[in-house]
Amino acid sequence: MNIVVCMKQVPGTTDVKINPQTNTLIRQGIKNIINPFDTYALEEGVRIKERYGGTVKVLSMGPPQAEEMLREAISLGADESILLSDAAFAGADTWATAFTLAMAIKKMGQYDLVICGRQTLDGDTGQVGPELAEMLGIPFVAYVCQIEEVSEKQARVKRMTDDGYEVIETPLPAVITVTKEINVPRLPSLRGIARSKKAVIPVWNARELGVDPGGVGLAGSSTRVVKIFFPQRTARAEIFQGELESQVDSLLAKLKSAGLA
Repeated sequence: MNIVVCMKQVPGTTDVKINPQTNTLIRQGIKNIINPFDTYALEEGVRIKERYGGTVKVLSMGPPQAEEMLREAISLGADESILLSDAAFAGADTWATAFTLAMAIKKMGQYDLVICGRQTLDGDTGQVGPELAEMLGIPFVAYVCQIEEVSEKQARVKRMTDDGYEVIETPLPAVITVTKEINVPRLPSLRGIARSKKAVIPVWNARELGVDPGGVGLAGSSTRVVKIFFPQRTARAEIFQGELESQVDSLLAKLKSAGLA
């Protein structure tokens, strides 16, 4: 069973700041962490490998400092990690991100299952998983909370819905996105930490993926952030004086003038 887990490094804080010129996150001085949902994806990949055999390869697109996260993934049970890093990849929306990941997965060769977290903390869209499946031309299942059985040609999974859950059988290869209910991620072992320090993390750029720089990153994005701003909140209070009936009349008059009544 050849498993690919897609992971992302995100800011480890909710107090993010925006660069007003580029409309992108200011990451300097902020500690980065593994996207929490991706830790469940990695854990599930390792558990499947332990049950059925095979390999777990972690794939991430990001700046050079993402290597730290990929080494942590190896300490948690991944067999190897690959970093997609190139200035051409910068500014990618979910579409361009999924395209770059899809090209890397094809370059990696045979795979049976691609696992992603349901969403990331910084983008919070949940779009990369389904877009990735579409670009790879394989089935997709979202909100997976349990993998019941995996065979050579198919997997049976349980996915969460608003009213409960569904049990779905999907042919392999396939892409799934998992929820935090699927497992409890493990802590790194001493042997895993030692192995992660010795691991060589390959770095693939646009040329090695064989992609046109104009089709990835900001240049290849279907959407762009035109403006980011914090809404101005204003509050104004008015106290009505006099008898209750006159206060009600005054309130109704105010609501009507504002088009609210």
